[in-house]
Amino acid sequence: MVRKYWLMKCELAACSFDELKSDRPDSTGKWRGVRNYQARNFMRDEMRKGDWVLFYQSSCDTPGVPGLAVIAREGYPDPSAFDEKNPYYDPKSSPEKPQWYSVDVKWKKKFKNYVSLRDIKATPELSDMRVVQRFQRLSIQPVNKEHFQKICDMGGIKINA
Repeated sequence: MVRKYWLMKCELAACSFDELKSDRPDSTGKWRGVRNYQARNFMRDEMRKGDWVLFYQSSCDTPGVPGLAVIAREGYPDPSAFDEKNPYYDPKSSPEKPQWYSVDVKWKKKFKNYVSLRDIKATPELSDMRVVQRFQRLSIQPVNKEHFQKICDMGGIKINA
């Protein structure tokens, strides 16, 4: 199976990259509460265990990528959609007929250099990445291998993508 590459945005207040490593059991977070159909489809239909993720911190002073994560569990029904007390509750979703999906993401490696959105936008080789395109606010985005490798290089780590 061919590995895929992703950029997944997480609001800093929800979970930082460092919190993923230190505050989550087995350094693994449950990616819940996504309520966009395209992002849901990526999680449900395309993400596979072992795919690599650029963990993107958003809603902060300097949005960007502090490091890498890996998909630890493939798409499964998002339990937050069934919990009436959860802000992501959806009465149209049920365990028998789920509308929304989650994946589990495991901390993999911290970059030596934080790769900010500004850095990404200033890099000509990354000009066609979705994250730098106008009106691209999707929280989960596929990334091609070359872009993934370039961001890892900018982050100061060598990987064999």
